[in-house]
Amino acid sequence: MTKDIRISKGAKVNIKGSAEKILTDISSTDSCAIKPGNFFNFNPKMLVKEGAEVSIGTPICFEKNDSRVILVSPVFGTVKKIIRGDRRKILEILIEPNSSNKKISHKVEKIDSLSPEKIKNFLLKTGSWPFIRQRPFNVLADPDIIPKSIHISTISSVPLGVDYDFILKNNKEDFQLGINILNILLPGKVNLFVDKDFQGFFSKIENANIFRVSGPHPSGNVSVQIQKTNPINFGEKVWVIRPEDIVNIAILFSTGIYSCKRTLAISGSSVLNPQYFKTTIGSDLSSILKKLNIDLTIQNRYINGDVFSGIEVQQDGHIDFYNNLVSIIPEGNKHRFFGWLPFFYNKIPSLSRTSLSWLFGRKGYKVDTNLNGEERALVVTGEMEKVFPMDIYPMQLIKACMAGDVEKMEGLGIYEVIPEDFGLIDYSNTSKIEAQEIIKEGIELMIKEIA
Repeated sequence: MTKDIRISKGAKVNIKGSAEKILTDISSTDSCAIKPGNFFNFNPKMLVKEGAEVSIGTPICFEKNDSRVILVSPVFGTVKKIIRGDRRKILEILIEPNSSNKKISHKVEKIDSLSPEKIKNFLLKTGSWPFIRQRPFNVLADPDIIPKSIHISTISSVPLGVDYDFILKNNKEDFQLGINILNILLPGKVNLFVDKDFQGFFSKIENANIFRVSGPHPSGNVSVQIQKTNPINFGEKVWVIRPEDIVNIAILFSTGIYSCKRTLAISGSSVLNPQYFKTTIGSDLSSILKKLNIDLTIQNRYINGDVFSGIEVQQDGHIDFYNNLVSIIPEGNKHRFFGWLPFFYNKIPSLSRTSLSWLFGRKGYKVDTNLNGEERALVVTGEMEKVFPMDIYPMQLIKACMAGDVEKMEGLGIYEVIPEDFGLIDYSNTSKIEAQEIIKEGIELMIKEIA
């Protein structure tokens, strides 16, 4: 089955520095990190101590509320340090890789003999279950529920977005195998979203319902795609998986070894040779940055993810679990004289066209992190609705979250969104509020109320 979806609301923000289709293999890094914070509402309990030797696939910690859900080591090495925050909250588990490549191997049954229950148990046993997330709230999937559907988006509509067709060009058979396995897990309910203008090999994938999507950002966001095809009603659950993790699941079932491949695009106007790197989940960023030519004459910000919803990371930090993109752009820490004048500076994308910059940025804008204003009153202007394609009133939902009104949040669609869906609103709205942070706090409140 193939259907077309057209997204009209939104915006395309063209930023300089998209990664060129050059792939470099970073086989070894100086350190690796497991970050429990990458998994929303995950409460870790450690299984190893500092100084312990671990192999690829060794269980490192588990979810306190469900011991079946584990995080495993992506490398062979030694647990160097367990970094804790307030109230001894585990922030990072640092692993120092060894030159060896010792792996834990699991016995794999033939694909034809697998049942949904066997697939679930094998994913849980090997530590591959975290590849699957669940909506509402984008938490780790509950192994005990049967979801309404499974959704995979191969579209990255964010600025400097990655090309999944390029990333997975050498794993076409693995991707198909991964889809076949998911189709056993939930027959006929695997939904694959592809770019209508450039579908790549994804349009030829079998055993999946293919939806061809067109339109500006956030057309690549899974929340938008779900609402346009299979909206979540009260009490329903759907699962979401990233494209490269489909391949990781396929390799697991082919070899019996935990696969933690991660292809990373290092992009942004501060990178003089933006390109792709093949590494492992949790790799340290500094090992990759050595291979790049970065403009160091200015102060830069390193972002784990895209410029709308990514998280700032230090040069010696580590890539996040679900991350395929690191954005590097200039720090906006300089005061601009008469910067409020709409025609004086034409260097940033103007969605409202109050500045002539929209005429001069067709080849891409060189942006920085300057907010171009401070937080101010939240007033009804209609600007949020212009860039928000979901059938939800974004401003009203934000206000309900700020007020902590659970009933209104439910009625206004809190179950259908996650913070990253408000990234474009953060960028475009004149009030300069942190909409994503407000939505995140609202979701945390909802989880507490449901528990």
